[in-house]
Amino acid sequence: MSAFAEVHPPATTPAGGPLVLLHGGNVANWMWEPQLPAFADRLVLTPDMPGFGERTGEGWRGLDAMADDVVARVTDHGVDGPFDLAGLSLGALVALRVLARHPDRVRSAFVTGAPVEPAGAGVRLICRLQLAFWQAPWFWRAQAAAFGIPQDSRSRYIAHGLSVRAETASAMNAEVLAGGIPANLNRYRGPLLVIAGEKDQALVRNSLRLIASAAPQAQLRLAPGLHHIWSAEDPDLFNEVLRSWLHGTTDPRLLRLAGA
Repeated sequence: MSAFAEVHPPATTPAGGPLVLLHGGNVANWMWEPQLPAFADRLVLTPDMPGFGERTGEGWRGLDAMADDVVARVTDHGVDGPFDLAGLSLGALVALRVLARHPDRVRSAFVTGAPVEPAGAGVRLICRLQLAFWQAPWFWRAQAAAFGIPQDSRSRYIAHGLSVRAETASAMNAEVLAGGIPANLNRYRGPLLVIAGEKDQALVRNSLRLIASAAPQAQLRLAPGLHHIWSAEDPDLFNEVLRSWLHGTTDPRLLRLAGA
């Protein structure tokens, strides 16, 4: 599996500031490949986070440390000012911590699939069962099907899943399943769009209001008819929604959360 670049220079005259995309858990920065053509007019940074991609040899550092790592890595790549930030799933949780710990570095934030509500017994049991089959290729094939990973991306997803250390997954699960809003999230006062797939699990959808309790400026939306990894499930819609947000508007195809 060849390395996927972290720095993607603009192919045309830049039409906006740098865009940082944070990948989900058990995948790596290559998950953003379907997004890159839509943002060829920007400098796009897709950092691998510790424990994933080219960094599978590194241990789990905790979400706060991962947020610091992202900012340091972006800075090392030559971006020392504000950037637009988008994250999905694990990347969304790390993005929230970037907002809390480095609010001055983020111009706007797009967060989708962030499970900040503590997981119940059922979800915890499923995660324990998953760890038991971590090194089984059939498990990753089943995961690819369950998440709607496109056929042409499944071999990469399976190979990468098998490369992630079980200790990393166990430590990640322990912290993520505990839930919780990052301390000092209210320090970030900039634009914030928080999304869940309409068909994502309840704890992710329930998390929207929890995030808004700490960041009242957040706009809460549902991606119609879609699941957790909707960047792969419907990349065209995802790209259009993100581009609209970067231009200062919320795509009207997103569903408003009842009562929000």
